[in-house]
Amino acid sequence: METRINKYLSEVGYCSRREADRLIDQNMVTINDLVPEKGTKIKDGDIVKVDGIVVNKTVEHVYIALNKPVGITCTTDRNIKGNVVDFMNYPDRIFHIGRLDKDSEGLLFMTNDGDIVNKILRAGNNHDKEYFVRVNEAITDEFIEGMKSGVPILDTVTKPCVVRRTGHKEFKIILTEGMNRQIRKMCDFFGYRVHNLKRVRIMNVHLDTEIGKWRYLTSKEIFDLKALVADSDKTELASK
Repeated sequence: METRINKYLSEVGYCSRREADRLIDQNMVTINDLVPEKGTKIKDGDIVKVDGIVVNKTVEHVYIALNKPVGITCTTDRNIKGNVVDFMNYPDRIFHIGRLDKDSEGLLFMTNDGDIVNKILRAGNNHDKEYFVRVNEAITDEFIEGMKSGVPILDTVTKPCVVRRTGHKEFKIILTEGMNRQIRKMCDFFGYRVHNLKRVRIMNVHLDTEIGKWRYLTSKEIFDLKALVADSDKTELASK
């Protein structure tokens, strides 16, 4: 059976498919000592290396909930100062699922299971991500209603979402999409500036560790998470 090289690197827990494509573009991946193109398939017996080191299957998958501090960048590029991989200093290779911008804090998934990364990202527009936000000015009813209804940013309009005032300058928002710096851009549209942004929930997993700390997901959390993204396999098949 043949498998695309990016899918192989994902399934063995080396990195996500997106990261695999980036490594291929940088000529860091070889198959039987030859540099492949994107989409190249491998078969049993082929030797895959990344940066000259043979890639072996991961023995056991790990699923981690990290409370990311402000100032840490969601990237596996270790040339970038303050990258999340060096911050965690985990003994095995792990990578993040989705992103949380450098100026924000809160819940971030880290794993070595490339397959679940792709399932969550494919299903990302259908699952809740909850944030608490503090802005620079008093929140009005018009602001809350406008945020709920959809905001024109990034050449599109955001999907209707749940927004609830939690304080004089604070609100909770639950998104089912994940555009780049989406909440900040939504607030900018109404003339507000975000002072603090914290993600407190991704789907069924809630933030419950101190800033900079992490924990393994429980067996139940992993089971429920996989159940929530099970249909993303069908989504991928339908798109082919």
